[in-house]
Order: sequence, then C-alpha cells, then structure tokens
Amino acid sequence: MDKILVEVSARHIHLTKEHVAILFGEGYELTPKKYLSQPGQFACEEKVRVVGPRGELKMSVLGPERKDSQVEVSLTDARTLGVEALVRESGDIEGTNGVKVIGPNGEVDLDKGVIAAKRHIHMTPEDAKKYGVENGEIVNVKVETEGRSLVFGDTVIRVSDKYALAMHIDTDEANAACIKGSAMGELVK
Repeated sequence: MDKILVEVSARHIHLTKEHVAILFGEGYELTPKKYLSQPGQFACEEKVRVVGPRGELKMSVLGPERKDSQVEVSLTDARTLGVEALVRESGDIEGTNGVKVIGPNGEVDLDKGVIAAKRHIHMTPEDAKKYGVENGEIVNVKVETEGRSLVFGDTVIRVSDKYALAMHIDTDEANAACIKGSAMGELVK
C-alpha cells in the first residue's frame, strides 16, 4: 500500500470574520503567507497573542475565516496557557475551554474553542476507496523514523472531495516520533 504524507501541524488559530474585524480592524482581510496542503487553506502573515490563566503564546492565524473561532494547541501548549485542551476533531468545540485572544486592534474573550486536534487523515473519496476506509473510521498509522518509530493509534479518517491526502499530527506527537516537518506513514487497519 502507498505511504501517506504525515505533516506536523503547529499551534494555530482559526477566526471568524467578526473576530478578524475586532482583532485587526473593520473590513480587514487576512493576508496569505503560505498555502497549505489542504486546498484553499493558508497560513497568514497575521499573528495574535493567546492568553490563558497561566501564560500566553503567540500564534499564527490560518485562513480562510471560519464559522467558529478555534484555537488548536498541543497538550504541552495547553499546560503553558493553563487551560485544558480536550482532544477533539476540528470544529467540535462545544464544551471546550476558552481563552483571551489579543490582536493589534482589539481583543476577544472566547468562551470555548481550545482543542488538541485529534490526529486525522484527510482523504478524497477516491483515496478512501483505494485505502478501503470510510469517513469517521479509526485506523492506525505506522511511522518509521531513526530510533523512534511508532504506531499512531486512534487516527480518524476524514473524507471530502475538498481534501488532499495527508495525515496531521501536532508537535507533541511529532516529537514523540522524532519527526521534523513531515514523514511518511503506512495505514494499518
């Protein structure tokens, strides 16, 4: 079976149009800095400060704007902020904790939205058919690295014709496997 690209997703924030206006100014448009592997997604020039009860972190904004603002951190980042980050799929923010977000023009107190993103594989319907998996299915992914090879369990399959084939893990997970930037993984059902 073909290997799957495993990418490291560092801490970042997704913002609503309303929150972009508060943080950066009315009518402000996010500035793409680098396009990401998922079609239409980009890292922005803009950064914000995310403040929790214990500390703060500078974070890149990812575009485009979303329906809900969401802060994606590793569990280590969550400890730095002093907030619990529940392991959730992107977009599943009900019942999660919030933080303060500070931009150059204002600040927003999020009442929810802090998550540690559940590791996942983005696939097109054609990819899912090729790998014999379905949307929402949980699989394992074996990654071989120098001295720290491991199998990532509890990896959710996310299928959409808007996706490109890639697995996403956070920085804690990447550090556990000694992955710098990206690696290749083998899907294990």
